[in-house]
Amino acid sequence: MSASSIPDAAVPVLLVHPGSHGVAVYAREIAAEVIRHALGTRLSAPDALAAVPAGTPVHAHVTDRLWGASPEEAARALTALAGRHPLAVTLHDVPQASDGERNLPRRRAFYRAVAEAARGVAVNSVHEHELLREEEVWHGAVEVVPLPVQSVAPTDPGPSDDAVGVLGYFYPGKGHDEALVATAAAGMTRLVVLGRASDGHGADLEAFVRRAADRGVAVEVTGWLDDADMVQRARRVAVPVIAHRHVSASGSLASWIGWGRRPVAVRNRYVDEMAALRPGTLQVVDSDALAVAVSTARGDAAGTWHGIDPVPFGRSDAARSYVRWWAEVFR
Repeated sequence: MSASSIPDAAVPVLLVHPGSHGVAVYAREIAAEVIRHALGTRLSAPDALAAVPAGTPVHAHVTDRLWGASPEEAARALTALAGRHPLAVTLHDVPQASDGERNLPRRRAFYRAVAEAARGVAVNSVHEHELLREEEVWHGAVEVVPLPVQSVAPTDPGPSDDAVGVLGYFYPGKGHDEALVATAAAGMTRLVVLGRASDGHGADLEAFVRRAADRGVAVEVTGWLDDADMVQRARRVAVPVIAHRHVSASGSLASWIGWGRRPVAVRNRYVDEMAALRPGTLQVVDSDALAVAVSTARGDAAGTWHGIDPVPFGRSDAARSYVRWWAEVFR
């Protein structure tokens, strides 16, 4: 679909947050790609919406922490927004059991309020669509636009670090503990946390490093790295691992694949979905086979690279999917 074939009214104003939150970064990346397909696309920060005439369609990427200090505050912000503008939303970090007894009902209520107020609802996986149903959040129509993979040109990764690597913000449930157990069981002594602690989880990361030391595993925490440095550091990892206990959609999984890696991924509904979308890019294993898979991958470095280019469903595909969907939502 060329830019000239897209009516101005088909693309809403795209709301983009500043800052380093993963959903905010993703929203800006998708917005930049949409602009390549629809040159008249307008962007707005949420706090600049007063300059956008009431009744103008808008699209927002939504997770409660991006829109308020609490789920209740975020719900008020987004339902008020939907009262002024026809609203399409992409829901991220959808509610599930790992939110805990206190937060799960509050997050369910937030996502339910947003879905009911919106003109159109999208998610990044069939898995998330199922979660919306299972958690009694939303039973209406849902568009699925997978997280795209942006391939990076291959370069010489340099010498392997002989470490297991887990990518992304550190927080309980991200799979670091599972990776640690597998690292020790595989006879490896190094684990790399490619990123930093998620806000509020610095003490959890410090405790994790101590637990690893007790098992004879040294942990390197890279902290925040810019894109180029992160790519280079991630390509040196001996065995990339994805072992989330609970997952909504995984930007870290997409990043590993975009960098050419074929991570060992513990099977769950989302991992199986992504393996079907991009055959050959993941080594999918059951949780009880993770340690053996890590040990095998350590001895087969070539098997941790997928060699597929281009990888199915990139940012251009995602942008075109959004443009088609918006044309239906706002017609």
